[in-house]
Amino acid sequence: MSTQAQNDARTTGDRLDELSAAILDFENRTWREQSVKDEAIRNTFSLSPARYYQLLGALLESPLAVAYDPLLVNRLRRLHDRRLARRDARARRSL
Repeated sequence: MSTQAQNDARTTGDRLDELSAAILDFENRTWREQSVKDEAIRNTFSLSPARYYQLLGALLESPLAVAYDPLLVNRLRRLHDRRLARRDARARRSL
């Protein structure tokens, strides 16, 4: 993991800090609409959705996040990989 990812993930020692754990717990919730989730991100964490997703992305690289909630982290990694594959396929079609 890069130094930047470590700083963004805000891991301390051998466990996640409170913010990182709260982000993972928040991701375990189900949201019907993205706009509702975005508003909850702002209200809960006082972060923009873009910054929240940057932190989440860094967390997904952290072995401490996997240790904290392996099912969630692996599911989010799979979703991320699928989105990237779809984006790549669209980019190839547009060439």
